[in-house]
This record gives sequence, structure tokens and C-alpha cells, in this order.
Amino acid sequence: MAWLLVVVAGLLETGFAVCLKLSHGFTRLWPTIAFACFALGSFGLLTLALRRLDVGPAYAVWTGIGAAGTAIYGMVFLDDLVSTLKLVSISFVIVGVIGLQLSGSSH
Repeated sequence: MAWLLVVVAGLLETGFAVCLKLSHGFTRLWPTIAFACFALGSFGLLTLALRRLDVGPAYAVWTGIGAAGTAIYGMVFLDDLVSTLKLVSISFVIVGVIGLQLSGSSH
């Protein structure tokens, strides 16, 4: 259950990163409100997950999901540059996240 919270928190991190861009420096109301909601949800779920998980792997998985998700979203929906190196790098992040999750926790 704790890992599920980390995964959802990572997806919410993707949401808050995208909304941060769309807020244009907090000058647009609805993306700014969405940013705040996604950020609070993401940090809140990560906090709950850290009650049961080691901080290193959980934080790495959270940031990995957020980073990969944000990069993919940007390429698909925000016309960010798509390159072979970027796709390979995202793949490495995903493989690292899976490896950390499979490494288990001492709790």
C-alpha cells in the first residue's frame, strides 16, 4: 500500500510540475490553484508513505516518476523536443525506479 501511495504521489508531482509551467509564474489563476492542489496532494501522500518506507528509495521513486512523467507529458502535449537521447534517458529513469522498488524496504 505504501508503494501505491508513492506512485500516486509521483503522478501528482507530474501534475504540479506541468501546472507550474502553465501558471506562467503564478500569473494565471486556475493553473496556480491546480499546482497548489497537486503539490499538497503529492507531498501529503509521500509523507504518509514514508511512515512505512525507507526515505532513499521512496524519494527516488517519487522524483523518478515525476521527472519521467513530466518529460513525457511535455513531449506529447507541450511540444517539447523529442530526441533519442531524451527517450533513452527517460527509459533509464524508469528502469532505476523499478529497480529501487524491487530492492524492497527494511520495514
